[in-house]
Amino acid sequence: MTDHSGTSMTERLFKVEARGSSVATEAMGGLTTFLTMVYIVTINPTMLASAGMPFSAALTATCLGAALMTLAMGLIANRPLALASGLSTSTVLVYGICLGQGVDWRVGMACVMLEGLLILVLVAFGVREAILKAIPVDLRRAISIGLGLLLAFIGLKGGGIVVASESTFVTMGDLAEPTALVALVSLALAVVLHARHVRGDFIISILVATLIGIPLGVTKLPSEWTFSLDLSAFAAPFQVTPQGTMAILQVFAQPMLLLFVLSMLISDFFDTMGVVLAVGQRGDFVDEKGDVLDLRTLLTVDSVAAAVGGFIGASSVTSYVESASGAAAGARTGLSNVFVAALFLACAFFSPVVGMVPEAATCGALVVVGFLVMCDVSKIAWGDMTVAFPSFLTIVAIPLTYSIPDGIALGFISYCLIMTCVGRVREVGPLMWVTSAVFLATFVLTFALS
Repeated sequence: MTDHSGTSMTERLFKVEARGSSVATEAMGGLTTFLTMVYIVTINPTMLASAGMPFSAALTATCLGAALMTLAMGLIANRPLALASGLSTSTVLVYGICLGQGVDWRVGMACVMLEGLLILVLVAFGVREAILKAIPVDLRRAISIGLGLLLAFIGLKGGGIVVASESTFVTMGDLAEPTALVALVSLALAVVLHARHVRGDFIISILVATLIGIPLGVTKLPSEWTFSLDLSAFAAPFQVTPQGTMAILQVFAQPMLLLFVLSMLISDFFDTMGVVLAVGQRGDFVDEKGDVLDLRTLLTVDSVAAAVGGFIGASSVTSYVESASGAAAGARTGLSNVFVAALFLACAFFSPVVGMVPEAATCGALVVVGFLVMCDVSKIAWGDMTVAFPSFLTIVAIPLTYSIPDGIALGFISYCLIMTCVGRVREVGPLMWVTSAVFLATFVLTFALS
């Protein structure tokens, strides 16, 4: 369809050709992103169900939350940044709030919604954007590189190539195990196909590995079919709990829950910061100064998504670093998000089919994306200790702590400390000092409460 000027509707909405892409490439990027993050469709509902939430309601909310907010990001921000329920927030929600404090899951969702609204206020006043711009360029690069290593680690861990060890924390897994074999096939295909510039390299590696996993017992075939939606979790914060009180009112009656709201806010705040930088590097929406283009719009949609996630019962919906795989596959516009959203919507009805893709099958795509992000390490000024060491600490801490906020925190705090010790205090921006102080206070509070 074209308008009177001869410009297609797709081009007018998404500027696909203007950004050097095509509809086919955007579709390929969208499918790649979806396949690397589809694990959330089974993991998040399972976690929420352990807190007492009906599994069918959690599944519907997870799929619809991802579909709605990914589509919103594509249409409003026009960037290839997909969103879904964040596992870190779901972990706090389930084990910290619901099971830890003994409250109803609806109360937990009210905490998530409040956290999202607070972040939205920070975006409205420009605080979130200002903090990101206050970060030195080398530290921004370090954050995206650290996230790349985290992606690679997630891929290797999900494929059984790297496993836990009591003596060395992590070690090489049994490569003869079926899961590891599928992961190795995925990795080999992804590397070779990408090196040969084969179109759809990541998707091919994921699909072939998934098929190979069937006879090996790694890919689970559907045993039942689900075609209906369960919307009972919608408006969870405003539902009345078995205690006879509206869920959101119970949050304000328990001060400890407000601390959890603050904790989730800090985690979400810096999680998204790292993801936007990492995906922006691969998706060409970070300029030569290290500034993210359309940053305010991206952060606004992400903040709204967190609140929407709590409202519909999906936990906090947030930007996913796996979007970097779609960007690496060529996605450059929000059109890729339209494909991701459509697939998540289909998941609400066909989750057994989508759930067939094992984690091991996505190993190759995640590891290669980690490699691609790592290529930016040469841009860091390694000759300047004041930024080189904080950058190094950030890069290694993000994957080793398995936490984006913790890795960023160590980088920020060490940067301020080194700059102080070398007499360059005035070169550190006020927001860097404030943010580092908040991180330090969070560490102290966590230690005190443990």
